Amino acid sequence: MTDPRPAFRSPPRSSSPQPPGDWRVALVGAGPGHAGLLTLRGAELLGQADVVLFDGLSNQDLLVHAPRAEKICVGKHGQSRIWQQAEIIAEILRHASAGRRVVRLKGGDPAVFARTSEEVDAIRGAGFAFEIVPGITAALAAGSYAGIPITHRGLASAVAMVTGHEEPGKAESHLDWQALAAFPGTLVVYMGVTTAAAWTGQLIAAGKSPDTPAAIVRRCSLPDQQTVHCTLGEVALRLTPASRMRPPVITIIGEVTRLAPAMSWFDRRPLFGKRILVTRPADPRDPLAARFRELGADVIHSPAIAVGPVRDPGPLDDAIENLNRYEILAFCSASGVRFFLERLLRRHDLRRLAEIRLAAVGAKTAEALAAYHLKTDVVPNDFHGEALADELIAQGCRTCLIVRASRGDDTWTERLAAAGVKVTQVVAYENEDVDHWDSAIVDAATAGRIDWVTLTSRATAKGVIRLLGDSLKQIRIACLSPHTSAAVRDAGLDVDVQADPYTMHALADALCRHERQQVQQPPHDPSRDDPRPSPAERTFDE
Repeated sequence: MTDPRPAFRSPPRSSSPQPPGDWRVALVGAGPGHAGLLTLRGAELLGQADVVLFDGLSNQDLLVHAPRAEKICVGKHGQSRIWQQAEIIAEILRHASAGRRVVRLKGGDPAVFARTSEEVDAIRGAGFAFEIVPGITAALAAGSYAGIPITHRGLASAVAMVTGHEEPGKAESHLDWQALAAFPGTLVVYMGVTTAAAWTGQLIAAGKSPDTPAAIVRRCSLPDQQTVHCTLGEVALRLTPASRMRPPVITIIGEVTRLAPAMSWFDRRPLFGKRILVTRPADPRDPLAARFRELGADVIHSPAIAVGPVRDPGPLDDAIENLNRYEILAFCSASGVRFFLERLLRRHDLRRLAEIRLAAVGAKTAEALAAYHLKTDVVPNDFHGEALADELIAQGCRTCLIVRASRGDDTWTERLAAAGVKVTQVVAYENEDVDHWDSAIVDAATAGRIDWVTLTSRATAKGVIRLLGDSLKQIRIACLSPHTSAAVRDAGLDVDVQADPYTMHALADALCRHERQQVQQPPHDPSRDDPRPSPAERTFDE
């Protein structure tokens, strides 16, 4: 299908160019991959953008910094058509000419093999003010994430960054292979996957020893980072055909690569190389996903339950207006806190809660209240409904308003009622099953490319069982509480890990302990991996 976007035509030069500093276009370096490696200035400009053009090397998690911007992907290898440079420039100028602020988000650093000068020439020619924000390029990131310092007082006092893929159509190479072969330092080769045989052959023919130590680093700083140590003479065999190790890849050549065993840390984290499916409702601040990432896991976030506001807010509004009828306002979840208080704050302020005591089923729910500067009066030692019911009964509670989802376990509310507590329940948010998951996730589960799935409620457990079926038999299961575990066992499945206490942090730690207790496997050899990329993998190709 033909692309409807017009080919680039240079627009007439603006008669009144913008003053410096009043940027219309910003070229922002996205860094090597990890979303936390964006600069503060880059995040600031993304927040001001009306349009963001991002490439396949830019982590899409960075787009959270541009909440009001239109997002346009200019191509990913293997996933969508790669835009030509002229098309990208035309799109930048089209939006800038319409008065929009445009951020061109570029993988790595805009000044390193990124064709930035071509974009700047067009932007300046159109009379638009621009800004360039540096990013961390892969050669520098490798020092921190692969344990390979590209400079070293005793081994390498200089670095040369080299393209392995020069501009097509050149009559001859502009690279001085004799000089590079004799270079007294570290060589870092970018974009050299498909041309590995050519550039390694040139270096060896020019006198570089084929026994020179080398390291191939793929997807630097990302959860599935790979580092392969070999020699210069072996690089081409490790990289070609290109399906063996797909971009983005850099190759580091020099004695500094021998330092990795002493300096590496990224791939030694306890969950490195493990892919974990987190099935909680989507939340960029989700503590469980964040904890797994800290421990090194590759996290796939795919909710089994969709959470949203109630269709009829009338009963919720009535409950808010009649809070003076109750001694205790009890929350079953952090989502309940958010939806209830957002509704309350539409008509009142927090003084509405001045005469009522607050209860939370667990620590995370109490933290959600604290985010609104509210102190929780009752939190049970064991974080589940029955424990909260027992605590309220022990404190002599007579009237209680429980804020809950449209679905949930009524066992503990029945316990309160049986003890003589007058219980009123109000639904603050809808809790519905997700009908289907992206086929890539289902395929990954079926093919055994997911190591763990986490289940944090009975409803979530039932939803995941329905979505994945027999595929769950080859995935280890981690549950938050006995109620969740019971739902899993009722379906004929095993529970490998259960949190104690019933918190997200404890769940992550229990899973981590389980991994540590497993029999140690032989060292991982990336060269023996299935070369095909996982369908569920978030790729950021060249």
